[in-house]
Amino acid sequence: MAELNVTKKSISSLFSEMQGTKFIIPDYQRPYKWDLEKCEILWQDLTGFFEERMGSEEYYLGTVVTCKNDESGKIEIEVIDGQQRITSLLLLLRAFYSKLENSAIEDDNIAGLKNQIAPCIWDVNPISGRVSDTNLIHIESRVATESDNEVFHAILRTGKSKPNPTDLYSKNYHYFFSMCEEYAMNNPIHWQAFCVSILKNCIILPIDCEKLDTALTIFSTLNDRGMPLSDSDIFKAQLYRTKTTAQEKSEFTSLWRELTETVDDAGMSLDALFRNYSHVIRGRNGDRTKEIGLRKFYAGVDNKFKKLKQTDLMKELQELAEFWLTVKEGESKFQGREFISRQSFKYLHCLNHYPNEYWKYVTSAYFFKNKDSDSFHTKFSEYLGTLVSFLFSEFVQKPTVNAIKDSCYQFCIDIFEGKPLTITASISSEFSTTLAQTVNYKIARAMILLHAYLNPNQSDKIDSNFEIEHIFPRVWQATNYNGWNHEDAKVYLERYGNKVAIGKKLNIQAGNGYFGQKKNKYKDSSIANVNDLSKYPSDDWVKTDIEAREKLFLESIVGFFHSNLHKK
Repeated sequence: MAELNVTKKSISSLFSEMQGTKFIIPDYQRPYKWDLEKCEILWQDLTGFFEERMGSEEYYLGTVVTCKNDESGKIEIEVIDGQQRITSLLLLLRAFYSKLENSAIEDDNIAGLKNQIAPCIWDVNPISGRVSDTNLIHIESRVATESDNEVFHAILRTGKSKPNPTDLYSKNYHYFFSMCEEYAMNNPIHWQAFCVSILKNCIILPIDCEKLDTALTIFSTLNDRGMPLSDSDIFKAQLYRTKTTAQEKSEFTSLWRELTETVDDAGMSLDALFRNYSHVIRGRNGDRTKEIGLRKFYAGVDNKFKKLKQTDLMKELQELAEFWLTVKEGESKFQGREFISRQSFKYLHCLNHYPNEYWKYVTSAYFFKNKDSDSFHTKFSEYLGTLVSFLFSEFVQKPTVNAIKDSCYQFCIDIFEGKPLTITASISSEFSTTLAQTVNYKIARAMILLHAYLNPNQSDKIDSNFEIEHIFPRVWQATNYNGWNHEDAKVYLERYGNKVAIGKKLNIQAGNGYFGQKKNKYKDSSIANVNDLSKYPSDDWVKTDIEAREKLFLESIVGFFHSNLHKK
């Protein structure tokens, strides 16, 4: 048996065939998001099509992906993709029906139009074709965190909404109704034909799937305008389903909204938060197995999502989100006490430029294990120094994510077992040579930033929008740079000895000037490495200067790594 069925349906047939059943907007879907701008575009597209079409021409409104659900013993059609479009079309049809209801005189055309629209919105009597119960609407929104679900249902039932509304359902319904009134006034001969055109000539391509997984896969593959369902959408639904009373559901909705806001402010996604938290769970459970997909991890082998059912889950997710918000905003205090030191923020800044996010997973584990410790403020920087040294040195030797995965899994376990991080890396005698060759790797920016922070005079955190200054500039003319030729420049331009972290504004001001001129700009820098260059005894910057500075650069970085990785 086929797993999906693709058909072509008019708006009229799509909705009127729902007699005895309904479209369900599942609890894991996102809230209704169409604003007036999108409704205006839809209205303009529809009126434009009607006024310009020829004969039996059709207007395609896109696809709708659905999945049949009969778990409750009652057949329901879950909308996987097309939620926003279907919702808006029903608001539009209800606006047309309300306009018809308000007609001063109901002639045959008015009655006929009402009889065509009514089966799209409600179940109708199979004999009379009339609506006997306006509660039997053809759609139900069960979106877990949408407090306006009932507002939507009420609009379809009654054709009325709150005055001066703030919700999108009411705003969009008011817009469609006002457009119907305006169109009928300006086009009294054609407005009824326009309504019929929407019903008969506007086409949807429903993709009906037998399995939810198939529907979700198609959604992710075909969708190019909306956002595919995320893992956190599924988790939200699973959590919502565990709430049995209206109060519990309301409390969860508030907590989820608060979590979403905190995550947004922290500059991360809910999926990223759950990914971080998965490594907290792995560390607690001593799990060093290969990482699996996020949804599969939380679902478990029995697909019952037991990991989401612990009583303190939402509390811990909120705490974790608040921690990462504190990191992003550079706040030293967390929950009212001194928490993150200036030195810790320097390391965190460097880690933010590391080529992958495994450092965040380990740091999330460290946070949960040690957040209540009085020594967190000092111990955190020691931990970060070790983590920076391990991750950066490993990337130098093996610049792939696979080189550090297993170690990070072990670090999470070490943390929860209260042991020092299990460090297997070592700094060989050839390491400096290898490090010098990474200047074009993804790690180079982080290395240059780390070098800036290793300057004992660098007390403050460097601006997040810092840039990389080429002391000997990339754009130059031989007549202005005695002793340089283009062959030498190709070799020396990109070496670590010729690069320094610098503020964006100062980088622009320094430009491509000669070193003697740049020095006058460098003295204004708050970055110690740049300021040191302003005191350089020579006004020339030549190959030997780059070589000497690179030697010091490598010694500083390697010495730092060695002190953290070879502790006794």
